[in-house]
Amino acid sequence: MYINKVMLFGNLTRDPELRSLPSGGQVASFGLATNRVFKKQDGTKQEATEFHNIVVFGRQAETVSQYLKKGSSAYIEGRIQTRTWDSPEKGKQYRTEVIAERVQFGPRGSGAGAPSTGGSRAKKSEDQPAPKDEGIDYPVEDINPDDIPF
Repeated sequence: MYINKVMLFGNLTRDPELRSLPSGGQVASFGLATNRVFKKQDGTKQEATEFHNIVVFGRQAETVSQYLKKGSSAYIEGRIQTRTWDSPEKGKQYRTEVIAERVQFGPRGSGAGAPSTGGSRAKKSEDQPAPKDEGIDYPVEDINPDDIPF
């Protein structure tokens, strides 16, 4: 059995470009940059950046082009595929792409994935009850750890 699986978390290097296929389906393509920090033999830190070409098909392509933009962070799962074609000007061309099977959007507003500490959000007061979620009434009393059966 062979495995062709890619998992990437990085920032978009360009806005997604949405196109329609002759079959009527949608395809979006964009660039993703990933960073790697490592120590050289002399002990100094070195950072290396890799750039990846991402291709997304179907409804996910529409969603990606609608909500992601240059600088947004995203987690991509997919497979590697290399395409070849003959160009009259340059001869044989190659392009290695990640065909995304799953795209998760990263946190908004902070490109590197760190949660934003918000200036516009009001701080939660200890006196305020927790907000109710879609009609579920949560108990207000504290949970005693001794009551947990495991």
